[in-house]
Amino acid sequence: MPKTIAVLGSALFFVVAPLVLAGFIPWWTTHWEFQPAFFDLELTRAIGLMLIIAGVPGVVDSFARFALQGLGTPAPIAPTQKLVVTGLYRYVRNPIYVGVTAVISGQALLFGDQRLLWYAALLWLFFHVWVLLFEEPTLKETFGAQYEDFRANVPRWIPRLTPWRAAGRRSHS
Repeated sequence: MPKTIAVLGSALFFVVAPLVLAGFIPWWTTHWEFQPAFFDLELTRAIGLMLIIAGVPGVVDSFARFALQGLGTPAPIAPTQKLVVTGLYRYVRNPIYVGVTAVISGQALLFGDQRLLWYAALLWLFFHVWVLLFEEPTLKETFGAQYEDFRANVPRWIPRLTPWRAAGRRSHS
């Protein structure tokens, strides 16, 4: 897939998936109106804001890597031609799902809305099942030993503390 098409496809999928899941649905649910803080602790709002601030750039960066390095998109209908193992992928195998869930959970804490906590939990469960039943088998079939090496060294959900470096190549990001 040409790089221009990959960038446009990733941008379109970004609007369709994470922007809807982590932007529109939380807004539609809460209208971003503040409720009392969880446990009457304003600290929960600060934690929520930190989750949003950490999640958004991670999702954007991961989408860009799919297009620019993987020459594809995160969408299953237009997958990457190359396995992306740089950036946040050196720490966790699923930074887009982690980032989207962090943004939704962050909004739940920021606005004090437990409906978003439930939504984040159910969405993460969907992501988990999707990864187990579709993504991991597809990546194993497509990228073989390269994916198995990545999978053996990078956790699915809880990030590593140090970046993983694929054998035989230098990571520049």
